[in-house]
Amino acid sequence: MMKATLPLCLLVAMLHLSVHSLTQTDHHTDQLKATDPQEQHSHERDPLESCQRIVPSNTDFAFQFYRQANTQEPGKNIFFSPVSISAAFALLALGSRGTSQAQVLQGLAFNLTSTQKEEIHNGFRHLLLLLNRPGSQVQLSMGNTLFMDKHLKPMKTFLKNVKNLYRGKVVSSSFQNSTEAKKEINDYVKNKTHGNINQILEDLDPNTLMVIVNYIYFKAYWENPFNIKGTHKDYFHVNAKTSVEVEMMTRDGFYKAFSDRKLSCKVVQIPYKGNVAALFILPNKGKMKQLEHTLTKNTVSRWERSLQRWRMELHIPKLSISGTYDLKKILMNLGVTDVFSNRADLSGITGNPDLKVSKATHKALLKIHENGTEAAAASSVDFLPHSVPPIVKFNHPFLLLIVDQYTQTILFMGKIVNPTEK
Repeated sequence: MMKATLPLCLLVAMLHLSVHSLTQTDHHTDQLKATDPQEQHSHERDPLESCQRIVPSNTDFAFQFYRQANTQEPGKNIFFSPVSISAAFALLALGSRGTSQAQVLQGLAFNLTSTQKEEIHNGFRHLLLLLNRPGSQVQLSMGNTLFMDKHLKPMKTFLKNVKNLYRGKVVSSSFQNSTEAKKEINDYVKNKTHGNINQILEDLDPNTLMVIVNYIYFKAYWENPFNIKGTHKDYFHVNAKTSVEVEMMTRDGFYKAFSDRKLSCKVVQIPYKGNVAALFILPNKGKMKQLEHTLTKNTVSRWERSLQRWRMELHIPKLSISGTYDLKKILMNLGVTDVFSNRADLSGITGNPDLKVSKATHKALLKIHENGTEAAAASSVDFLPHSVPPIVKFNHPFLLLIVDQYTQTILFMGKIVNPTEK
C-alpha cells in the first residue's frame, strides 16, 4: 500500500480484439488511402484551441456514461475516468472504417456533420500533450498501449498515427500462451499505475489478437491540506435507513463555492496544487435524482462561473473507492454495436476487416486523504474568535468531478454513496 497521505486516482480502460471471421475476402483495400491527420496538419495551430474542439463532446460523453453506469448499478458508488475511455475508443476509431467508425465516434458524443475525423484525432493529440505536461505539481500521466499478437501485421500508417496522435506504444505479444500474455499485460498496468492496479485482466481468451490498454495515473496534493488532528469519527448517511461511521476530515478556510437554489445543491471547489481542482457537489437530501437528471456541460459551466470565495468549515470523508466497468455493455447501449460484432470493420489496423472487439474493461481508483503534515497546521489563518463560519458537511451521497483547469477536461467523475464500501 502507498503511504496514506496521497489522494490518488487512476484508471485503466482495456479493449480486447479477436478474430470474428476469416472467410471474408479483403475487399476494403480501396478505402485505405492513408488519411493521415499528422501530415495534413503539419502547420499546426494552437494546441489549446485544437483541444477545445473535442472537450465539449468529451464532457457530454462523461455524463452519458455516468447515466449508463448509474442505471446499471443504482445505489452504488460510481467512479471512472471519462477522458481515458474517450481516448481509448477514439484510438479504436483510428483503426475502424465505415459504419464501425461512425458509431464509435458518435457514441463518444461527436457530431460527424460538424466535426471532421482529423479534427477529433488532432484534438486528442493536443489534449494528451497538455495533460501530460511535465514540470507541473500534479503527477498526471495518461497513455495508450496496444498489445498485438506477433502474427498480426499492422499497417505502417496505423502504427505511426497511434504513436503520434495517441502517445501510443505497440508491444508485440504471444497470445497463444495466454498465461504469459496475461501476466505481461497485468505487469505493465501495475507498473504504469505505480502498483495501484495489480490485476486488470482476470482471464484472456486464447483467440485474442490485440488488447488496447489505456491508463491514467493522477496524484496530487491539496493546495491547502486538512490538518490530520482535525480528522474525527462521524456518521455518513447512506440513505434514510443506513448510516456508516467514517473518518471525517475538517478544515476552516476559504473555498470557492456556490449554492444552487434551482438544483437544490451546494458546490464547493477544492483546488489541488498544479491547476487541477475537485468539484464536490452536495445535493440536499432527497434531491440526488433531480441533480443527476439535469447534469449537463451547461450546468457545470454555470457553476464554474458562479463560484465565489467564502469562508466555511468544511467536512469531507476520507475515502478509497474503485469502479470497474464493462465498457462493451455500456457502449452498446450508447449505440456502438458493430465493432463488438461480426459486422466489425477494423480494417484500418491490418487492412483486413476480420477483427472485432471481444472485451472492453475499465478500472478506476480514488483515494482522498488529508495529505498534510501536522506541523503545517500552525500556519493556518487566524480567524477572529467571534466569527463562526457556516458548516458544510459532506455527510450524505454527493457527486465529485476532478477537472483539469487548463483544458477544462473532466479527468474523473464519481458518485460517493457509501465511502466505506470497498
